[in-house]
Amino acid sequence: MSPTADDALVPPDPERVDPGVLVALLARHGWRLRGGAPGRYTRWTPPGEPASAARTSLLVPDRRTAGARYADHAELLGEALDALARCGEPSAREVLTALAVPGDEIRWHREPPPAAGAAVPWTAAEQLRAAARAMLMSAARAERDRFGYFGARHTGHADAFLEQVLVGDAPGHQLTAYAPVPEGRRIVTTLLRALQAARDAVDYQRTTGGMEAFDAAVGLGVCHELADSLIRMVRGTEGVAVTLAWAPAAGPPAGFATVPEPVEFSPGDLPALEAASDRYVRGEPSVDVRITGTVTRLRRPRPSGGGTVRLRVLAGADVRHVRVRLPEDGYRIAAQAHLVGLPVRLSGRLERRTGFRHLTHASVLTPVHVDEADRDRLMKALHGGVDTFEDSFGG
Repeated sequence: MSPTADDALVPPDPERVDPGVLVALLARHGWRLRGGAPGRYTRWTPPGEPASAARTSLLVPDRRTAGARYADHAELLGEALDALARCGEPSAREVLTALAVPGDEIRWHREPPPAAGAAVPWTAAEQLRAAARAMLMSAARAERDRFGYFGARHTGHADAFLEQVLVGDAPGHQLTAYAPVPEGRRIVTTLLRALQAARDAVDYQRTTGGMEAFDAAVGLGVCHELADSLIRMVRGTEGVAVTLAWAPAAGPPAGFATVPEPVEFSPGDLPALEAASDRYVRGEPSVDVRITGTVTRLRRPRPSGGGTVRLRVLAGADVRHVRVRLPEDGYRIAAQAHLVGLPVRLSGRLERRTGFRHLTHASVLTPVHVDEADRDRLMKALHGGVDTFEDSFGG
């Protein structure tokens, strides 16, 4: 997740801001409607401040005034955005961040133990951020496929999604992320379904003692990685709530509530989540694959004999890199392919117990011979990803 930039409080261009979206965000973040002129503008003050004592007052023009070409429409909107940027309220920063990234909002709130007080330990803040990142990674992977345990699979897709996510400036027991729309909406809806399914599965396990609901929940995006992120987020707290709010400009996706209910977990849920996490790892089988890749690292303990080779996967598996132990002949072929810049191909079994990062029972490694034109396509494929490589070399 990308941090909020230092210039996030620079107000956006009023010509690019929809007043209706601004009003929806103000209401979402607790700003108070204090009247206005019907059909012209509405007046808003920060949350928790009486109207008479409010230090900041925003006059937001009505959305209809833009079409009616009121002369002061852009001026009023610009003044409102400038006032937001100068306002010291944390909610003002959140509103401006949401305007800068017109996306769906994901908010995590941890309830600290009573003895914790207002101060937040450094490690607790880091724990929240790491757990939230892992949760988004699990949703991004589940949007691509459904597995009880992903390991290293679909890591590249998940990393690419997180590069687009902006993190709000809300230190402490709360963290907010903004996922771009429409690019990230399928991942956000996957996350919401998975959290709701995990909540239902935990309730079922606590009521009946059975784990069958967790098996069915895999089809809705629940996995080891999601369960593990919830465990990390809940541990050491009185409870956690995950709240989603749809981007005002896009509205809710079909089939989802306009305002989704928060999904909450408590320390009493930890035994069920821990059992599910272990169950998913044990239940996911190893995978037979036929991999094409480039040799990026070679290592052997002696000048002769076999050694370990690291491959950057181009096709055949949903992982970025794998390691494989090769006999002397295979190791020499891999070294030669590395020196002349040729990809190699081999079959084997991606091991679940290593997170699908190691290939065992490897077949004889063979170089993939290419001519000069194919070399050019290969270099482009290396930058374009697995799909590009498969197109270039016929799968």
